[in-house]
Amino acid sequence: MHVFLATERLVLRPFTDTYADADRLFALDNDPEVMRFLNGGKPVSREAIQARSLPRLLRDYPCWGTRGYWAAEEKATGAFLGWFEFRPSDEHSAAVVELGYRLRQAAWGKGYATEGSCALVGKGFTDLGVERITANTMAVNARSRRVMEKAGLTFLRSFTGDWPEAVEGSEHGEVEYGLTRADWEQRR
Repeated sequence: MHVFLATERLVLRPFTDTYADADRLFALDNDPEVMRFLNGGKPVSREAIQARSLPRLLRDYPCWGTRGYWAAEEKATGAFLGWFEFRPSDEHSAAVVELGYRLRQAAWGKGYATEGSCALVGKGFTDLGVERITANTMAVNARSRRVMEKAGLTFLRSFTGDWPEAVEGSEHGEVEYGLTRADWEQRR
């Protein structure tokens, strides 16, 4: 197994096109609480996982020659925890990347999202040529906002996204957080 990044408790590895990874994603995306701030907690079909989700997670980005989404596993047990996004905004430039995460409920409240995010921020600025990191969530998603803050990102703006179907809380809009390499270096 190729490891993209390892922390004290996590291993981030590329997704595969196996049934095992498709099953893991299906379970993750069919937890109403996990999907609450994404689609209002509606179930996601296995066909949607195969046709839309998995291809997006398997995509390589030419500027890095590697992926932008990583399966997260608990280092001690190998248990699937969810995934992290660290994806260039422009596939030909690593200057600006988007940070994101989606973890199983069993992994919530244990610091995994913060640990993985901090490690990706460090790797981005030290090894991958990243100049700026952004992250977005619904304004009412306090847990995700806290992870962004703990990872060193600061609030940049509120905005109204274009939701195909409104979900509870979307009326409050979305927020963007960010961190530049210069600010990250200054804080170290």
